Formats: sequence, structure tokens, C-alpha cells
Amino acid sequence: MKAMIKTSLAAAILALAVPAMAEVVVVVNPKAAESSMSKDQVAQFFLGKSTSMTPVDQAEGAPIRTEFYKKVTDKEASQVKSLWSKLVFTGKATMPKEAADSAAVKKAVANDPKAIGYIEKSAVDSSVKVIYTAQ
Repeated sequence: MKAMIKTSLAAAILALAVPAMAEVVVVVNPKAAESSMSKDQVAQFFLGKSTSMTPVDQAEGAPIRTEFYKKVTDKEASQVKSLWSKLVFTGKATMPKEAADSAAVKKAVANDPKAIGYIEKSAVDSSVKVIYTAQ
């Protein structure tokens, strides 16, 4: 009986330790001309390959940031940070704006028609327009 309780307790702790992966969506200002984008198009902005939109990143170490970069760029967040450091060092780009959480990203995107960001699908409201769902 004691072993069964310990096993159940360990399973419950493990389940709580694994972060729940929320569905990640890419959003732009509702006034933006774009109505949808491909994964590659979104990746270009967040890898510094296109400057027509201003990427707004989530805070470093945030689980959604890790999930976004894996799903959209097929890279780890640390690899992307290294790439941006190289671009900034060579004068080819400036680091993306960084927001504390999805609410801050949503606010930044809602206030800038050229901004593009990513948030949890559950955080979407009429202040932003979804153009891509990361899968």
C-alpha cells in the first residue's frame, strides 16, 4: 500500500513538473495587410532575414518562447539568440523588442501596425489578428 501511494505521488509530481504546452499563435495588428503567413514567412522576421515587420519576442526563458522557436524556426531559443547576437555585432540588425509576457506582446502589437509577435491562443482578443498557428 505504501509503495502504491509513493508511486502515485511520484506520478502526480512528475505530471505537474512537465509544463503544459499551450497552442502558440502568431499575431499582428488588426490594421496590418497580412491575413495569413506561412511558417517560413514568420521565421524570416524572427531570424532577422526580413525587416518589413518588427518582431516582438517573449521574455528569455519563457516556455512559450522555446516552443515558438522549435515549431517555427526548427531551432532552439539559444541558437536563435546566438544568431541575433551575430547580426547585432556585425551591424546588420537590432535585437527584437522583448515583452514580459503574452499580454505585453499583445499590447505592443496592438500599438504598432508593423509589429509581429506570438502569444498563447487563449490570450487572443480583438486587439490583434492571428496570421499563423504554430503546430
